[in-house]
Amino acid sequence: MTYYLRVWAASARYSITRAMMFRGDLLVWSLVELFWMGVNLLTIDVIYRHTDSVAGWSKHEMMLLVGTSMLIQRFLMGFFWSSLFEMGRNVRTGNFDFTLAQPGNVLFMASTRKLDLDGLMNSAIAAGVVIYSVRQLGLHPGPADVALYAFFVLCGIVIHYSVLVLSISMVFWLSSAQGVEGGYFSMTEFSRLPRQAFRGVVARTLFVYALPVVVVSNTPASSLLHGFNPTLTLWLAGSAAVWFTVAVWTFHRGLRRYASASS
Repeated sequence: MTYYLRVWAASARYSITRAMMFRGDLLVWSLVELFWMGVNLLTIDVIYRHTDSVAGWSKHEMMLLVGTSMLIQRFLMGFFWSSLFEMGRNVRTGNFDFTLAQPGNVLFMASTRKLDLDGLMNSAIAAGVVIYSVRQLGLHPGPADVALYAFFVLCGIVIHYSVLVLSISMVFWLSSAQGVEGGYFSMTEFSRLPRQAFRGVVARTLFVYALPVVVVSNTPASSLLHGFNPTLTLWLAGSAAVWFTVAVWTFHRGLRRYASASS
């Protein structure tokens, strides 16, 4: 574990140094992400000018939900996004040989090569939205509540990471996985919706149980609003474990099909 921490720290230092060399690019992308987050919050404000509740969620409860969703996505983009999408390109071009030659777990090396400072910087904004919403709702979470919320956020990151690894791993079977990768963006849109909004059997089964993109953000927000729920806790933790296992298995199955640039 110490070895992998040193490897990750070296990659982080390289990413930070490179980002500082291109400060303009970092600033532009940070502003783009900030604008996208602002659009989401503005949409909530516009909607709640015409209604007091959406699927039983008030304005600041919805802001808490959306803030949680953005926090999970910003962490995912900051720590893993660029590395995984670069892996897809490297597999297509044969440059994945460089990753295979590194002395460590292939999936770890492939998914931690880069950090996106713009995503990590905007995670502070997302955390600020969560804190603001909690204060507006008059909530007073204790240390145990905060720790539970952090655990749920971690489970959400694991689920999103696993789904992204599964999407990118399709490149081992397909000539290009760009269409599959694009499907990930569409799926994450549902994470900003309340679980109660999915009333149909098909929608609830697909987006709440089969693909738990909804509970990824709903469970952390609900834990701050309503306290500990053992059923949701077990469901989210179990989903994270299952999705991670499936993602790792699929990645290594695909790795057997990889034809290097020299073959």
